[in-house]
Amino acid sequence: MRRLLSAILRYRGWTFEGTTPPDPKVVIPAAPHTSNWDFIVFLGAAYALGIRPRFIAKHGLFRWPLGWAMRRLGGIPVRRDASFRVVEQVVAQIREAPGPMTLLITPEGTRAAVPYWKSGFYRIAEAANVPMVLGFADYPSRRAGFGPTIRASGDISSDMDLIRAFYADKRGLHPERAGPVRLREEGRPANRA
Repeated sequence: MRRLLSAILRYRGWTFEGTTPPDPKVVIPAAPHTSNWDFIVFLGAAYALGIRPRFIAKHGLFRWPLGWAMRRLGGIPVRRDASFRVVEQVVAQIREAPGPMTLLITPEGTRAAVPYWKSGFYRIAEAANVPMVLGFADYPSRRAGFGPTIRASGDISSDMDLIRAFYADKRGLHPERAGPVRLREEGRPANRA
């Protein structure tokens, strides 16, 4: 299935860049996210580069009839209710994973334009003390894969400057749906877990 997905994307003109992340446990913010196809492209890029990614999704998607497929694809169910702390849930999963864990997160959180990215990818990487590998899908050039590896320094603004610079020339399928690469938390100190 993984080889088939990568082969279909290659047939459609996609090329994949990057290598297996250097650390066994990483968080991959994957952007831009402007279409339902992005998930397929991000998975295909990961598979083509020998990575079996995990991703988070609301727990309701893990019920019948989709539950088995979501788990098979690497899904991790999370509760998004106010009483459940998503970052803590995911950090615990990363820490408890007996082997490698590559967590793919779309920081925009939706396919529509939003004024801010969700900061979960950053807070998860920081709290779990794992690096972030910047994942991308650039539709005009049909390139997808992984860019630089960075660690959360605690200075969100400086870290986001690096992230913004990387994504500056990446375009989604629907560029008009892409919002700015920024976090609401920029300018404030990061939370330490």
